[in-house]
Amino acid sequence: MIIRSVMTGVGSYLPQNVVSNAELSKRVDTTDEWITERTGIKQRHIAAEGQFTSHLAIEAGRAAMAMAGMTPDKLDMLIVATTTPDNTFPATAAKVQAAIGRPGIPAFDVQAVCSGWIYALATADNFIKAGQVKSALVIGAETLSRFLDWTDRSSCVLFGDGAGAVVLQAAQGQGTSADRGVLSTHLHSDGRYFDILQADGGVSTTQTTGLLRMKGKEVFRHAVVNLAETAREAVDANGVTFADVDWLVPHQANSRILDSTAEKLGISPDKVIITVDKHANTSAASIPLALNQGVKDGRIKPGQLLLMETMGGGFTWGSALVRF
Repeated sequence: MIIRSVMTGVGSYLPQNVVSNAELSKRVDTTDEWITERTGIKQRHIAAEGQFTSHLAIEAGRAAMAMAGMTPDKLDMLIVATTTPDNTFPATAAKVQAAIGRPGIPAFDVQAVCSGWIYALATADNFIKAGQVKSALVIGAETLSRFLDWTDRSSCVLFGDGAGAVVLQAAQGQGTSADRGVLSTHLHSDGRYFDILQADGGVSTTQTTGLLRMKGKEVFRHAVVNLAETAREAVDANGVTFADVDWLVPHQANSRILDSTAEKLGISPDKVIITVDKHANTSAASIPLALNQGVKDGRIKPGQLLLMETMGGGFTWGSALVRF
């Protein structure tokens, strides 16, 4: 018998302000047709003035805990994956912890850009497998709209705000791919490519947050290769095949990357959870948002095998194989 981290609750939160491509075309030199053709994005949610990353994370976390039937006193760890924290310090997780009402437990942020939630999932899973905690709330939350260059049509159309969360709880498993829970996680990084996708500022360099800068063609080229490789890594590590996977739940960067990766893996488009059209790229929030959508609309069911993969600035990339 071994310890597994089982997903017992999922939740999400999206700001009420929805900005369509048509509305965006009034602000920058673009069109709905141009954005849709190149990205698959039709709209994005934008946080209201005074609405912070922590506010989104709190709502998503509460929703996940409600589904899990978990009260704050039963929570052992809280991790927030974000690139857009409320403050340079303390961690956004500290504000979420205070709002949820669970002082004393470890609460910290993970920063791996779009890969952040998979990194956070792996961290929580390893704490649970080591027996140090029995439960964890893992949140991905972003207000990317706050550091976009709204004059750069090549990047500002791609991103949105939102939060998604999952409750993990320790359970006994047999050590096979038939177990429910996180079967394996796989994390990678290559800092040689940091300048291809970055914010052009920071505390120790410019004393500002900077703005998002991206070399889109180069990101696409690396993404398709890295995502396919780490997806294969996940299925191979567990002795399964892509035919065994019920749902691919990928980072929602753009539809071209989603389509290219699924094709490369031989996974039918019908088995891919896609939310990029409605949410745009929400960085660390995108996988838990897609997961929540699939659960809420009834496509993702208990016992099904989920393959999650992601890539973000750094470069960072990774995957997780989970039996829901």
